[in-house]
Amino acid sequence: MTDSNDPNNAALMDARRRGAGSSSQLLDSIIQGSNFDRDEVDRLRKRFMKLDKDNSGTIERDEFLSLPQVSSNPLATRMIAIFDEDGGGDVDFQEFVSGLSAFSSKGNKEEKLRFAFKVYDIDRDGYISNGELFIVLKMMVGSNLKDMQLQQIVDKTIMEADTDRDGKISFEEFTKMVENTDVSLSMTLGTTSLSFVRKPVTLRGLIRYQF
Repeated sequence: MTDSNDPNNAALMDARRRGAGSSSQLLDSIIQGSNFDRDEVDRLRKRFMKLDKDNSGTIERDEFLSLPQVSSNPLATRMIAIFDEDGGGDVDFQEFVSGLSAFSSKGNKEEKLRFAFKVYDIDRDGYISNGELFIVLKMMVGSNLKDMQLQQIVDKTIMEADTDRDGKISFEEFTKMVENTDVSLSMTLGTTSLSFVRKPVTLRGLIRYQF
């Protein structure tokens, strides 16, 4: 029987409330839907519980940002938003594993590209608009570039990538644009760390521009 007072089970208990089924069934479902094996998921669960400081079974935005290696990443808020698949404002264990799955060494290139694409696709409509690209690149460059300079870069990037001339970048166009980028290498992490969040360059290199 699962002890609901055990903080180590809080993550699975919360996910169970959201999706029904026993904790063991849910764990099996999480494993089957990810690129991780049971041992890796167990290590991720322990990591999740360390982040879940209030033992609520979910990680809130402030709990994510309390980590120096997360808060120092200019794309941290975008990554948290991607992990939060249901838009509930927090990340449960199932979303946590699902989000990290693309970064597994067993994740294929398309999975990694789709995660990278989501970083720029803020409204989740399946396209990267001029405005979305500007917002995300602004997060990365900060005050290093004037807005006018950055807008020129955004316009040029859209013009080069937008082969069907609809004014935005589709996933297919995005894939062609970054085809020479070693996404598999730059978006891979170990299951015991969140070191990937320290390096905005892992996504930064997907857009070609000069400082």
